[in-house]
Amino acid sequence: MKTLGQRIRELREEKDLSLRELAGKLDLSAPFLSDIELGRRNPSDRVLAKIARVLGASVEEFHQYDTRPPIEAMRRLTTSDPSYGLAFRMLIEKKVSPEDLMDLAKKKSEDRKRKA
Repeated sequence: MKTLGQRIRELREEKDLSLRELAGKLDLSAPFLSDIELGRRNPSDRVLAKIARVLGASVEEFHQYDTRPPIEAMRRLTTSDPSYGLAFRMLIEKKVSPEDLMDLAKKKSEDRKRKA
């Protein structure tokens, strides 16, 4: 699976843009953009939206390549409701695949939409 940085670079190259050209269009420094492409830095949601707009992609597409775990959100959930901690632990112990987890999330979302 590609990383977010790899996908950004791929789209940049498809648009035949140099790193400096894209950085200029985004009002970012070329080293900062290079660090994003190399996975050394993570863009904010605002920067990610700007990159998506210039490259003709969607933020949602980029989120599919963002492999960072949402640590802070997970901490907040487990602090407010310890059953989330148990659920996360079970996912790891049972070695639930990412594909199975995403399928379950999609199914639950579709179920909620049907009920609404």
